[in-house]
Amino acid sequence: MLTRTGVAKTVDLAASRRRWRLAALLRRSILLLLVGGQTLLASWFMLSVLPYQGGNGVEIGMLVLFAILFAWISFGFWIAVAGFVLRRLGGDRHSLLRQQDADTLAATPLARTAILMPIYHEPIERSLGGLSAVYRSLERTGQLEHFDFFILSDSRDPDIWLQEQAAWSRLVRQLGAAGRLFYRRRQVNLNYKSGNVADFLRRWGRGYQYMVVLDADSLMAGDTLVRMVQLMQRHPAVGILQSSPELLNGRSLFARVQQFSSQLYGPLFSTGLAAVQLGEAAFWGHNAILRIQPFMAHCGLRKLPGWGLFRGPIMSHDFVEAAYLGRAGYEVWLEPGLRDSWEESPPSLVDELTRDRRWVKGNMQHLWLLLRSRKLRFAHRLALLNGIMSYLASPLWLAFLVLTTIATTRLVLWPINYFPDPHQLYPLWPQWQPFRAGSLVACTLALLFLPKFLGLADAALSRRLRAFGGFLRLFGSVLLEILISALLAPIRMLSHSRYVAEALLNINLRWAGQNRTSETGWLKAFIYQAPGSILGLGWALFALWLKPMFFYWSLPVALPLIFAAPISVVLSRVQLGQRLKRHGWLMTAEEVHGATLLEELAHNPLAGTQQPGFCESVIDPRHNALQVALGRRGRGGLRRQRLDTLCQHCLERGPDSLTHQELSLLAQDGEAMAHLHRQVWRAQPQSVWGRLLLQQIVRRPVREVQGGPAGPVSPVMLLDGQRKQRITRVPADGCLTSHSDHPGQ
Repeated sequence: MLTRTGVAKTVDLAASRRRWRLAALLRRSILLLLVGGQTLLASWFMLSVLPYQGGNGVEIGMLVLFAILFAWISFGFWIAVAGFVLRRLGGDRHSLLRQQDADTLAATPLARTAILMPIYHEPIERSLGGLSAVYRSLERTGQLEHFDFFILSDSRDPDIWLQEQAAWSRLVRQLGAAGRLFYRRRQVNLNYKSGNVADFLRRWGRGYQYMVVLDADSLMAGDTLVRMVQLMQRHPAVGILQSSPELLNGRSLFARVQQFSSQLYGPLFSTGLAAVQLGEAAFWGHNAILRIQPFMAHCGLRKLPGWGLFRGPIMSHDFVEAAYLGRAGYEVWLEPGLRDSWEESPPSLVDELTRDRRWVKGNMQHLWLLLRSRKLRFAHRLALLNGIMSYLASPLWLAFLVLTTIATTRLVLWPINYFPDPHQLYPLWPQWQPFRAGSLVACTLALLFLPKFLGLADAALSRRLRAFGGFLRLFGSVLLEILISALLAPIRMLSHSRYVAEALLNINLRWAGQNRTSETGWLKAFIYQAPGSILGLGWALFALWLKPMFFYWSLPVALPLIFAAPISVVLSRVQLGQRLKRHGWLMTAEEVHGATLLEELAHNPLAGTQQPGFCESVIDPRHNALQVALGRRGRGGLRRQRLDTLCQHCLERGPDSLTHQELSLLAQDGEAMAHLHRQVWRAQPQSVWGRLLLQQIVRRPVREVQGGPAGPVSPVMLLDGQRKQRITRVPADGCLTSHSDHPGQ
C-alpha cells in the first residue's frame, strides 16, 4: 500500500509532468508556426524569382530543396532567439534547476554513482590526466565516497593498453585511489562504445544507482557532478540528465574558433533547445548522468534487421537510448544551467571531418529507426531527424547548387521556352526580379548571422564582455569567426555529401582513435582536399565561361573549395592560434579568469612521464611486476603450448617478429611475462633482447637498475572479469603476489 507521502509524491510527479508537457506543446506549436510561416513566405519569394516561376522540373526541384534548407536554418534561428529571450528573463522556469531551491538541493543525500571513461587508442596523458583532475575536483567537494571511477578500455594495440595500465597504476598511487579507481580492458570489443558501457553494466551495473559517462577529452567539475546526482535524486522520473558541455583547451586556430563559438553562441542554442524539448531532450553520449536500472531495462540496442547500412549494430547509440527511455515513460532533460562541463575540439579541419565520417554513418542509420520503430515520442523522432539533417543538409545544398547550374546553363545556351507547359494557352515570359532576389539573399544571411550578434548582445547584457577580452576584441573575434565559418561551410558541405553517399552505400569504416593534438601537414591536406579543389576550380571556370554574373555568384562557394588545402593547413597551426590568444582574440572565460579544473589539468601528474610499451614491460622490473600481477594465470593445454611457443619465438627473434595479436596474448598472460622477464635479463649482449636491454639500462638511473624493482608498490585495485585483485607487494624476484576477493566485499 502507498503511504500518504508516497501518494503525494506520485501526485506531484504527475502534476509536474503535465505542466512541462503543456508548456512543451505550446512552445513547439509556436516554433512550428514561425518556421512554417517563414518558410512559406520565403518559398513564395523564391518562386517569383525563378525565371519560369516553377514551370519545369528543374525549378520545382530547386524550390523544394530551397524550402527544406530554409526551414532548417530558420529552425536554428528561432531556437537562438528563444534562448536569448529566456536568458534575458533569467532562465526557463520549467528547467530542473529552477524547480529546486539551492538549500533543498544541497540537503539532498547522494547515491552510489559510477563515473565511466570508455577509451580506445586515446592519448593517455590527456585522457587519464583529465580523469585525475575530475577525481581531485570531486575530492574537494567532500563527497568522493559516493563515486567510483572506471577506465573502460577497448584498445587493441598491446603497446597502448600496456601504457594505459601503467598510467592507471601510477594514478592510483598518486591519488590514493585504491578501491575507487578501476581499469578494465575488454578482450573482445563488440559494438564499439555502447558495447563497452554495456559490458560494464552487465558486470557491475547493479552495484550503482547512477552512472556518469565521460569522453576521453571530457572534464567536469566536482560541484557539477554532485549537483547532477542531487537533481536525479529529487526527480525520480528522470532517466537521463544531460549537461551542455562547452569546448576548451583549444590551441590551434581551428580549435580556438570552435571553442570561441561554443562559449559565445552555445548558451543561446542550448537554452532555446532545452526550452523546446523540456523532458524529451536528446542524449549526446557524454557529460551526462543516467539512471542505471531503467537504462539497463529499456536501452538494450538490438542489431538492425535491414540490409546494407541498416543491418548490424547501431553505431550512434546516444539519441536512440534517449528515445528508448522516453518510450518507457522516463524523462530526458538537457540542463544548460549545469556549468563547468567541458570537452575538446578536434585540432584541425581534417581531424573534424575524419570524426564526422563515422558520425555520418551512425546518424544515417537513424533513418531506419525513425521509420520503423514504434511508440517513439514525437520529440525524440524530431531529435533523430535533427541528427540526420545535420549531415543530410549538405548533399541537399549540393543538389541545389547543381540544379542552379543546370537552370542557368539552360537559360544561357538553350533557346527560351515560352511554353514550358504543353497545355498553356499564352506564352510565359522569363523575368528576373533583382529586388526580390536581393531581399531573399538578405533574409537568408540574416537567419545565418543574426544569432551570432545575439550572442554578442547576450555577453554584453550579462556583463561577460571581460570574459571575451572586452567589447572591441569580442566584436573583432565575432567577425573573424564569421569569416572562417564562411570559408569552412563549402568544404564541410562537399565532405559531408561524400560521407552521406558512402554511408548509404555501406562502405566499411575503420574504427580508430581520434587525433587530438597534431597539426595538418601540406601533403596530407592536398591529398585530402584534392577532389574538392578540382571540382571547385572546374565549376568556377565553367561559370566564368557560361556567364560572368553567374561566376561572381559562385565565388563564395568555389573559392573555399579551391583553397581548401591551404585553409585547413593554416587553421591547424598552433602558433597562429596562440598568437591571437596573446593579443586577446577568440578568448574565453576560463582563459581570462582561470579555472581550478584547468589548472589541475595543466599540472597533469602524467605529464612528461614515458609510459611502458611491450618491451619496457618485459625488461623493467617494476613495470613487469605490475603486468605479471594483472595477467591471467593457470592456463594449460593447447593454450599454454601456444604461449610457450610464442615466448620462445619472441626471445629468439625479438618482439618485432610477432603480430599485435600475438604480443597481446603474451602481455595478457602473467606467467609468460614473468618468463620473458627472467630470460631477457640473461640474454646475450649481441642478441635482439640484449641490445634492447642495454638501451633500457642506459635510459634508466643506475641505482634503479642495480637495485632491481624500485621499491614496493602501493596497493591498487583492479577489476578483472568477476574479481578484484589487490596488489600487495613486490617480492625480490619482481613478481607481484595477489589475492582475489568478491566484488561485493
